[in-house]
Amino acid sequence: MALANQILDYAAVQTWVSGLREQWGEEPSDLDVRLAVLRRFCEFVERDPDAVIAESCREVEGGKRIRIKMRRHYTEKIAEFQAALPGDARAQGRAGNTVRSFFIHNGIFMQAGLAE
Repeated sequence: MALANQILDYAAVQTWVSGLREQWGEEPSDLDVRLAVLRRFCEFVERDPDAVIAESCREVEGGKRIRIKMRRHYTEKIAEFQAALPGDARAQGRAGNTVRSFFIHNGIFMQAGLAE
């Protein structure tokens, strides 16, 4: 699946990049690598970044509520994505952490091996 827009055109990606800038005090030097990893993940799950975040939560009175089943689904997809990548376990782990960072900066708590 090809994304309809440039990766930086998605609101969820803009939220993530803004959060990274705030976290690091500047734009991460490897932002292009991080964006490429996210693009590959979105192609892997056949969803655009905004759809991934929208599926993972729902609006309720007083804010946003995380959909536990979808969070579990995406946790499993991240693990599958990591395992499918070429390279050593360290590079695969870094890619998984990049995707988790995308979720976290969009308000969806993720961690490796999250079990519920």
